[in-house]
Amino acid sequence: KRQAPLFVRGEGVHLIAEDGTRYLDFVSGIAVMSLGHGDAGVAQATQEALATGLIHTSNLYRTAPGEALAQWLVDHSFASSVFFANSGAEANEGAFKFARRW
Repeated sequence: KRQAPLFVRGEGVHLIAEDGTRYLDFVSGIAVMSLGHGDAGVAQATQEALATGLIHTSNLYRTAPGEALAQWLVDHSFASSVFFANSGAEANEGAFKFARRW
């Protein structure tokens, strides 16, 4: 049996245990990035996604949120296009191809 604290709530960068102790969360989940806990913007975006039924789709498919994000990244960077990757290996592969082409 695990002796670690039982976390019952999250607030920003903290996890709160059932006894009220706050812990700074330095760990993201497997295959995800850490966005913190209980963020109102993330909650709203999640609710909007739930309403569409498109919770998770492959990066091979076009979706309105994906296209909006790609356009935002182009508008706010040096890039004229965006490559979405599923993993660090794919991101590295994309970077190598970009470097070779450059």
